[in-house]
Amino acid sequence: MDFLQWLLTAQIPIAGSALLLREVLGNAFGLASALGGMARRVWAWPVGIAGNLLLVTVFAGAAFGVAPESGVGSATLWGQVGRQLMFLAVSAYGWAKWQRARSAARHGTGQLDLAHGAIAPRWASGRTRLGLAVALVAGTATLTPLFAALGSYPPVWADAWTFMGSLLATYGMARAWTEFWLIWVAVDVVGVPLLFSAGYYASGTMYALYGGFTFVGFFVWWREQRREARAAAVTPEPADAAVAA
Repeated sequence: MDFLQWLLTAQIPIAGSALLLREVLGNAFGLASALGGMARRVWAWPVGIAGNLLLVTVFAGAAFGVAPESGVGSATLWGQVGRQLMFLAVSAYGWAKWQRARSAARHGTGQLDLAHGAIAPRWASGRTRLGLAVALVAGTATLTPLFAALGSYPPVWADAWTFMGSLLATYGMARAWTEFWLIWVAVDVVGVPLLFSAGYYASGTMYALYGGFTFVGFFVWWREQRREARAAAVTPEPADAAVAA
């Protein structure tokens, strides 16, 4: 209990202000998960889940041991809370799906980059891309009044946008769609100013870094997708080779 109390209240002094330690730790886990996702490693999912659990306590503001008058982590962003809870659910789905893909590929029935032990990326269909765009806009419009009623920090539509975009991006990663990186770009463009305005400087800084990182991730997955397509053309029966191995 002493450790839990310390974790909830610990702060890192920065230039006359302070950052919540659990906010920094949660975002560090998130960055590690993103790096694992870029490398298409299954361990990215459980690492991300650990970060999500920490950040749930951060964005719920004063509900987790921080006095509002401290000004550190006291603003409540219900969209961000819901976002982290959503991450927990979708990350569990993605973790299970990537594990099944690895198992299926080893038995010659699924897609896996066997040379690197990583999930094979692919493009979403045109219909899927349209569906993702519609879901982002419609979901934002639907959730904005709900988050406003819950008292989320303004502008509330930005909170709803980051929630929906994060949901769709995480789902896209679980499905190994290369386009999921571009959804993260759309999330960061709106989410970074919101986080800074609400006083979550560690999260805002981290997501500003993610903005550039997501572009890199997109091109890394695109390059790997093309490399694997060329390898498949040279070796027409990779599944049989995997079974033989």
